Order: sequence, then structure tokens, then C-alpha cells
Amino acid sequence: MAMITKKELQGHAHSPKGIKGRQLEALAAWLMASPAVILLLAFLIVPFFLAFFYAFTNQRLISPNPTEYVGLANFKQLLTVNVLFLDPIVDQTGQPVLDEKGNRTYPSERQYTRNNPNYPQYNGLQKWTAWDIGETRWVLLAGDVVFLKSLFNTFYFALVIVPGQAGLGLVLALLINQRTAGVNFFRTIYFMPVVVSIVVVSILFQFIYDGDNGLVNNALVFITGGRFTPVDWLASPSTAMPAIMVMSAWQAVGIHMVIWLAGLQTIPEILYEAASIDGANGWQKFIYVTWPGLRNTAVFILVTITIAALGLFTQIDVMTRGGPLDSTTTVIYQAVQKGYKMQDIAYGSAISVVFFIFVMTIALLQRYLTREKDA
Repeated sequence: MAMITKKELQGHAHSPKGIKGRQLEALAAWLMASPAVILLLAFLIVPFFLAFFYAFTNQRLISPNPTEYVGLANFKQLLTVNVLFLDPIVDQTGQPVLDEKGNRTYPSERQYTRNNPNYPQYNGLQKWTAWDIGETRWVLLAGDVVFLKSLFNTFYFALVIVPGQAGLGLVLALLINQRTAGVNFFRTIYFMPVVVSIVVVSILFQFIYDGDNGLVNNALVFITGGRFTPVDWLASPSTAMPAIMVMSAWQAVGIHMVIWLAGLQTIPEILYEAASIDGANGWQKFIYVTWPGLRNTAVFILVTITIAALGLFTQIDVMTRGGPLDSTTTVIYQAVQKGYKMQDIAYGSAISVVFFIFVMTIALLQRYLTREKDA
């Protein structure tokens, strides 16, 4: 059999026929990748850059007026925050005027926010909240109160759901990592909610949280022997977001349980044997063997849960529509409402840009805090 030398092989690769073959292979590769590339361009990359462009304009979805450049006006309305200090109203003798309950009365903040030429810094702002310090009332004003509420709700959800869901997933993974009978059954049960659509789960939990005949209320009434007063969990500002947190954690904990389980099974068994020989108890094994072995897994889960939590939308859209009293509205939900329901593409784009900067900052901060430190 004739042997092909390296020189002959290189000559064949550089021949016109070899070059043409490689060009055909490259063309075939691009043709096969083109559907995915086109979809990414059409629905991800192009909209991403358009959002940055429209955020500096007054673009509306359907409007006879031409699009105009407005600079930072949308961002100014979004991010403007100011504090108004109000002194109590006093009578002619200098004594504070009291209301029917005996509390001090204060001027209305609208006197300062409704085109008052003496206080131009407050014009157009809205009241978010107020508190009394001594005799002075501090009124927090904002250009867009709903956006600040959305930002607060989004980070409140993330701060609770990230450690809670990650911790619950780790506990479940530790339980099903045991070599006991029936463990595969429990693995399946814990993972089943993940494969159910979040829309279906949200509709299901609307019935579970129902104030009249919901499963939660009926169970609590039964457990307490009728002493528990039923609560409409999704209609109260104090319970709506915690109820959504519980549902979200229940639906998604299974996937993170599986990821934790995969990390646990990469830890060599010999490390646990060595720890047992050294007299380590179960907690010491977890602290000095299990947790260090799960470091990379923990970083991955932390990032994925954070991104998913900050992008909270579907549960809000299906279950509460941002209510009650904007207690469950989120940044993504407000951006969609502004951009499509209210047809204010420019303002919705500005919200998306600000949110992107926040998420990128958090991701970079997480990356910095979880980096490998030199010994």
C-alpha cells in the first residue's frame, strides 16, 4: 500500500480542489447555523441595541408624531429622587395645629410638587413614602414611584429567593444523595414541578391561595380547629409577594436540587473516609469536605438563581398583575406594561436599559466576590 507523505498531504490541502472543498464545508456550516443566527439577530441582538437607541427618544408604538431625540429625559424621570422636609402647621400663637386624633398636621406635599416656582426641584415629583423624625416630616419624592417600587420588589424577591431556594435545594440534594430504598421515587417527586409550565403552576396557585375556598386557608382552618381567619393571600400587600416567593421556590427548587446532587457526586468518597478516621462528625464533614467540594457548583447556582429572580415576570403577570397597590410589580413587568400596554416604547426601553445596568453590576459583583483567591 502506497504511503501518503506529509508533504503530499499539505500539497493536496493547498490545491485548488482542496481549497474548494473547505469553502464548501464552511458554506454548509454557515447554512446550517443560519436559522439560529437569524433568530438571535432578530429577537435578541437587534432589539438589544434598539432599546439603547429608543431610550433616548420619545418613540411610541403607534403615534402620528415623528420620533424625536430627548436626551436623558426618560432616565431623569426614572431615577430622580428627592426628600421634602415639612414643618408642622402652627396657629397664630405658634402652637402646632392638631387633627382629630391629636396628631400634628403638615402642609400637603402637592403645594411643592405642582408647578411651584419657589421649589422647582420638586416640580412633577410624586410622593413615595413619608416618616416623622422629631417634629419634621420627611417626604420621599420620586420621578416615577412605580419604578422605585418595582426596583424594591425585584431586589426584595431576589434577596429572599436566592439564599432560600439555594439552601432548600442543597438540603434536598443531601437527603436524596443517601443510598436508601425509594430514593429514586423522591428524586422524581421533587423534580416534577420543574417540568410543569410556570403559567400552569401560577394558575394552580391562584386557586390554592384563594381567600374563600383555597387549599391553604382550608388547611389552616382545619389545623387550628376553626380559629384561623381565612386570608386572601394575593389581595393583601403584606402577603402577596411572600406567597409568590413560596410558589416560585416550590416550582424551581427541583432543578437546583439536581445541580447540587451532581456536585455532591463529584466529591471523592475517600475524603469522607479520611474524615471519619480523623474523628469528624457529620457537621464537620459538611463544613470541611462537602462545602469546599461544592464551591464551583455553589457559584453556578448563585448566578443562575439571581438572574432568574431578577427577571421575575410570568408569576406577576398571571397571578397579581403587579397589585395590590403595586406591591408585586417588578422592573420587567413595568417595562412590558409601559412598552406595550401603554405603547411608550421609549420609556419602556429606558427601564430595560437601567435594569440591564443593574443586573450587569450585580453579576460582576458576584463574579468578583466568588473569584478564586490566590493563596
